[in-house]
Amino acid sequence: MAEPTRIVIGTRASKLALWQSHHIRDRLLGLDPSLDISLERISTRGDEVQDRPLAAIGRNSLFVAEIEDALRSGRIRIAVHSAKDLPSTLPAEFAIVAFTTRADPRDVLVSKHGTLMQLPQSARVGTSSPRRACQLKAIRPDIVCLDIRGNVDTRLAKLERGDYDAIVLAAAGLDRLGWSHVATERLEPDVMLPAVAQGILAVEARADDAAMATLCAALEDPVARACAVAERAFLAAMGAGCNAPLAGFATLDGDTLSLSALVGAPDGRHVKVTRRAPTSAAATLGVDVADALRAEGGAELLAAAIGGNVGG
Repeated sequence: MAEPTRIVIGTRASKLALWQSHHIRDRLLGLDPSLDISLERISTRGDEVQDRPLAAIGRNSLFVAEIEDALRSGRIRIAVHSAKDLPSTLPAEFAIVAFTTRADPRDVLVSKHGTLMQLPQSARVGTSSPRRACQLKAIRPDIVCLDIRGNVDTRLAKLERGDYDAIVLAAAGLDRLGWSHVATERLEPDVMLPAVAQGILAVEARADDAAMATLCAALEDPVARACAVAERAFLAAMGAGCNAPLAGFATLDGDTLSLSALVGAPDGRHVKVTRRAPTSAAATLGVDVADALRAEGGAELLAAAIGGNVGG
């Protein structure tokens, strides 16, 4: 491949996606101001289909496939993704050349009523995530979880006009857009276990583009990569994709990774396990956690939640 003097970054067109891609562009220009970097906005199926819940149209690659097509054809040189939107395994022709430092991985509640425990009886909570819905129901079985679609500003507008009593969003997105002040509660991981790789940005390139891999190596956070590798290995080992009520969150203490993961059902039933391993065994840790969850009843919960068998 040619030296990376001209780089086109592929990105979704939402405010958050553009913030993320501009962030990566600015960091690359900080490394080499002579680079010619532009953005190409790409509409994905997940952006275009707004009249159905994400789970109903299948989440895998919903926000990725069209961008990878542009990467494959050479229209773009790299793609910037919220790592939580990426499928757990990539086609062999692509590689994640950088995982960036993790932002706040937590979910946040936004509501005029205050915190989760202050919501009124049978409160209507907007979330398109089976993971969030399961954990909300585990804490507050009376809550009515309603699907919500749209970008962050669209969801906030729906809350403001009274369509919901509360909505749940990723803290990282609110923080990046400068809307941290609207959060009424940041939900700790022991209350709401985050999505796999939540808060991390992933820079994707063609696997044969050594020049981009070398350049983007400076964007890499090894802690974020270790956590993402463990979490994504867990998701892949569960064999269920992103439309399932699955959560996985890793932390690093010295050279020891701790991975907590959860599988649940729409009514709030769930099982959760935590395992630890050296950083060098991040991928193996993810598989071990998946095995432990299945052994403790997670396979049956997951099969019931998604209406079929899951990998093992």
